[in-house]
Amino acid sequence: MPVPYKRILLKLSGEALAGSRGYGFDPVTVDSFASAISEAAATGVQIAVVIGGGNIFRGQDSTLASDRVSADHMGMLATYINALALKGPLERTGLTCTVLGSIGIASVVEAFNAASARRLLEQGQVLLFAGGTGCPYFTTDTAAALRALEIRADVLVKATKVDGIYDKDPVKHPDAVFFPELDYDQVLHMNLKVMDLTAISLCRDNALDVSVINIRNPENLIKLLGGEKTGSIVTSRRD
Repeated sequence: MPVPYKRILLKLSGEALAGSRGYGFDPVTVDSFASAISEAAATGVQIAVVIGGGNIFRGQDSTLASDRVSADHMGMLATYINALALKGPLERTGLTCTVLGSIGIASVVEAFNAASARRLLEQGQVLLFAGGTGCPYFTTDTAAALRALEIRADVLVKATKVDGIYDKDPVKHPDAVFFPELDYDQVLHMNLKVMDLTAISLCRDNALDVSVINIRNPENLIKLLGGEKTGSIVTSRRD
């Protein structure tokens, strides 16, 4: 069965890399993500990944930084560590990977350039985008939406720890209502916490679909690419 997407942007939280540890890296978890991405790439889909830094540093929770700008810069730098941490396991599966960063660290990673990124994807590389947008006051969700549009992805896949989109946290509320499909007007009207408002606006205004899947079962990515109904999908109206 042909995959429904040619190119995807996978948004992976830093916390996901920590597994049950809550901080740092769980090697088994990281390897499972690398295996799922490798299996997905074997279907022929082009994959770029945006990774958060919350397993290392969360600026909004820290008293270390002198101000919000410094805290955001610390969080963005944490994403470089995460991108490099995932690069190794991905390469061990046989993939060719490149880390592209929004903040110049020439001796560590290459600088992000949209045209170069698209060219590398066409060559079959898996790309890891680090550094968020490169600017403070923007979340990794916004960075994922921006990069997805810049590389002309067919869908933004947001990996979470729940099975999709609910009206409230299903971990805390057993009566939470699950939404298999929504449009952006519904997301905004119900104030659903799919992504932050800047990211939602970017996706809505540019007709980019967002798929939300449970990454605790890495096979969900394969199911999505195989055309199975997995998790939730947010679409733009296309009248």
